[in-house]
Amino acid sequence: MDSDSNNLPTPSGEVGGHGDSKTKTSECTSTTPCLSSVLCPKAWFDPNKLHPKVSELVYWRDPKKSGVVFCGIFIILIALTCLSFISVVAYTSLAIVSGTFAFRVYKNILQTVNKTQDGHPFKEYLEFDLTLGSEKTQEICNAIISHLNKLAVQLRHLFLVEDLVDSAKFGGFLYFLTYLGSCFNGLTLVTIAFVALFALPKVYELNKNVIDQYVDLVCAKVSEITAKVNEALPFGKKEKAQ
Repeated sequence: MDSDSNNLPTPSGEVGGHGDSKTKTSECTSTTPCLSSVLCPKAWFDPNKLHPKVSELVYWRDPKKSGVVFCGIFIILIALTCLSFISVVAYTSLAIVSGTFAFRVYKNILQTVNKTQDGHPFKEYLEFDLTLGSEKTQEICNAIISHLNKLAVQLRHLFLVEDLVDSAKFGGFLYFLTYLGSCFNGLTLVTIAFVALFALPKVYELNKNVIDQYVDLVCAKVSEITAKVNEALPFGKKEKAQ
């Protein structure tokens, strides 16, 4: 019993017996949301559950910064619909190098004319630490593995028809995806999802009360219909009774 209890998941989501990792995880959740919070879909609609840097972008706390990130990635996605991936990477990299090179030469000329020693214009970014710490890497890996495990269990539940209604709804969703796939390619769907990522959280924040009311009504109606369908399936009752 002792060995089994040591392996039980702790409330923080870590495995018992690793006090250090448990402490780090609890510190992360109690003060600032972890970067791995972006893997949770519900977190995108609650800025307090998202990493501060991510929430600042998708909730447009700094319109200039969010606008630059949104426009930059959106232009790249649109370019991928017209050009190959290699061409987009090459042209984007060439534009960045050309801009930084021209800016460096311009600053050097100004320093020569004004006879100043301001140093490298990108010194702040050159000194920025880009290394990914082992703790953060482990945190992200653990979060990914946890979500993959949940996904595997849910897919098994749906594909092996553990619940008739859930599998039927999943089948309807897959049938809808066949029509969606015939109208849009994968890159178009990624572009739409990216635009929604920068639009829906802010729209929800501004109209939270109204949206929650309608969502509650829809969820209640779906639950009511699901309960009626479950009661109308005699073999479903037998499975639950067993």
